[in-house]
Amino acid sequence: MKRLLATLGLALLLGQAQAAPDLSGVTLVLGDQARGLRAMMEAAGTLEGAPYSYRWANFQGAAPLFEAQRVGAVDTSYAGDLPVLMAASGGVPLKLVATNVGYPQANGLLVQKDSPIRSVRDLKGRTVVVSSAKGSISQHLLYAALEEAGVKRDEVTVKFVLPTDASAAFNAGQIDAWATFDPYLGIAEQHGARLLRDGQGLTTALGFLTATPASLEDPAKRAAIADFAGRLAQARAWAVAHPQDYARVYAELTRLPEGAAVAISTRTSRGLRPVQPADLAAVQQVADLFSELQVLPKPVDVAALADASVFTQEAKP
Repeated sequence: MKRLLATLGLALLLGQAQAAPDLSGVTLVLGDQARGLRAMMEAAGTLEGAPYSYRWANFQGAAPLFEAQRVGAVDTSYAGDLPVLMAASGGVPLKLVATNVGYPQANGLLVQKDSPIRSVRDLKGRTVVVSSAKGSISQHLLYAALEEAGVKRDEVTVKFVLPTDASAAFNAGQIDAWATFDPYLGIAEQHGARLLRDGQGLTTALGFLTATPASLEDPAKRAAIADFAGRLAQARAWAVAHPQDYARVYAELTRLPEGAAVAISTRTSRGLRPVQPADLAAVQQVADLFSELQVLPKPVDVAALADASVFTQEAKP
């Protein structure tokens, strides 16, 4: 009986192998922000032996990344919930293929260490620079923090600036406050910036790995994207299980100061998982709110964006 079961199992595996598309001719273009995914996957070594070719496309933030996705220059992208919603609302073709459960502390409102601004209430009448663009996770944090503090949105002047330019202006003392995200948040904190408020209790801390529908319609690319998602999940799990090792390699790969790398690596991600109905429901609330606020060009049906069949297996540390 055992031999029969083993034979049947082998036959099943062979059948699956024969049915699987040949990935040797596939090249994936993997969209990244501030080399975050690349650093993690190289540190974990999870892309070694991938049965397809790949290359990384790096961007400062989600807005330019999704513009690349709009024109088909990348196959996959990764971003927080509101940037994904902003892209979808603006007509960027995308599907949600996996959920990243992040840390809300990876987003923050910063001021200079000697700034007279002591609380979010003190932002009334001030200018806040948001990185990287309208519809960013930093804008979500800012609006939620203002509401929590009882400050009306029209009592604050908001400007949208890409992270590297915003960092230079912040360091030069040219802006009152800066709403940003890691790694820029962690770097600024290491240089003495003071945190007014992070995203704890204010944002979902959910993000998504997205793929272009055109890539998913190609059976070979779809299989490669599914494989990539699994390898990314393994990298996330490795980073959670080995935070010190990850911080060391992250610092080497990104050339960040060790202190900043440690801070950033400990709040990067709780893990990548298959898209769940609860994720879609939580992000639908964000979509409805920012549609009401007229930040999103048009309403978004979050569930309609999901393709939960691409990535189905959650990685364990």
